[in-house]
Amino acid sequence: MTENRTEPAGTGARGAGDGPAVVALRGEIDLDTATSLMMRLDALTSAPSPDLVLDLRGVTFIDCAGLGVLCRARNRVRAREGRLRLVSESARFRRMLRLADLGGAFEVASRLPDVMSRPVDTAAEARAALR
Repeated sequence: MTENRTEPAGTGARGAGDGPAVVALRGEIDLDTATSLMMRLDALTSAPSPDLVLDLRGVTFIDCAGLGVLCRARNRVRAREGRLRLVSESARFRRMLRLADLGGAFEVASRLPDVMSRPVDTAAEARAALR
């Protein structure tokens, strides 16, 4: 892939007791990269109760195709009673989520330690956090 393309880097799929799978993304999430990213996230969200953290701090651009991939991952996680969290320091990304009426659709943290340290007590609380 070229330097401007999105690549999953450091995919750490671990078992339920080992914490969430963390996927660090970098580059662009657009029409050119959406399909390959979607297939990767589909694999990571296929098990029951997936716990997934997408680290978007290295993402330089995301378009509506990229937002569609994130929404698909959220819907798959939700259907399997799991948890999806996004990490982004970008005020522009958060604004884009709000403008797309997705402001409350994702659990978003600014730093990886923030998202890793927030426990969820029940599956119902996890589902509510994703709405």
